[in-house]
Amino acid sequence: MKLSILDQAPIRRGATPEEALRESVELAQHAEKLGYERYWFAEHHNTNGLVSVAPEIMATRIASATNTIKVGTGGVLLPQYSPLKVAETFHTLAGLFPGRVDLGVGRSPGGTEQTRSALTDGAESGMGEFPRKLAELQGFLYNTLPREHPYRSVKASPRIKEAAPLWVLGLSEGSAKRAADLGIGFVFGHFISPAKPKAMPLYKETFRPSKTRKTPYGIVCIFVVCAETEEAAEALAESQDHWLLSVGKGRDTQIPSPELISKRELTETDKEAIRKNRKRCVIGTPEKVRIELQRLQEVYQADEFMLITNIHDKEAKWRSYELIKQEVDNNIIM
Repeated sequence: MKLSILDQAPIRRGATPEEALRESVELAQHAEKLGYERYWFAEHHNTNGLVSVAPEIMATRIASATNTIKVGTGGVLLPQYSPLKVAETFHTLAGLFPGRVDLGVGRSPGGTEQTRSALTDGAESGMGEFPRKLAELQGFLYNTLPREHPYRSVKASPRIKEAAPLWVLGLSEGSAKRAADLGIGFVFGHFISPAKPKAMPLYKETFRPSKTRKTPYGIVCIFVVCAETEEAAEALAESQDHWLLSVGKGRDTQIPSPELISKRELTETDKEAIRKNRKRCVIGTPEKVRIELQRLQEVYQADEFMLITNIHDKEAKWRSYELIKQEVDNNIIM
């Protein structure tokens, strides 16, 4: 079971954006020492608590601060950008760090409609153009645009030997089929919506080899909190529970401190929302986490898991990733 990390670069209540950025670099270095496969950054805009607004820059910084771990984006908000510009940005990254760069893209608007409009300088929504833009991005990356395409003569620079592998992030069977038809990697967002377990099997069954990828490869992204005891894991997960609750209400996106949580009174509606959000998470001891990941691996036919741990305690967050990796490595089924 391969393990990776998706970082939204959240700010812990009481910390600064500068500290959050620095902590991401430190966590990536820690992940490399532990043997994690890859370290990706999400893209979010117009929030007070998520500082991963430029995942390409974050990936560059992490690649510069590490030696072997793969870096990438999970993902670039393609509807808001030019496929050529994205291709050239990642050609540059792949040229600087050969064999270590992944390009994951998603269809999200990146925030509210006003935020999306600001990102595109007032241009009309390009959400419906995502399939076209994705195909064009693949064409620019691998120089495979059809001869009749109006941009066929435009070549993405620098003209490196090996382009960054292309992945699409999705929540539905439609996204899975799109990835399969193009012959690219697929990342399923269980951490957002675990309601479509058939998406990954569909991707595997209908995958068509391409110049990008010869065989299918699927990653499942999920919230995970791990500690030595069940009680400790539950206590740590409380800050993530409250954070998810606040994000779901469109409010504060900073991770709340235990002190702040202790002052809050939850309604029955809040408690039900937390119970529902727990379906997006795996929380518990190393053994419990491993067993649940193994179960989900069978359900999803996943090749890899990408973990997110958004809790307030920095040291406990590091320890959570450490415990999970050690448990999985020590219980490899041959």
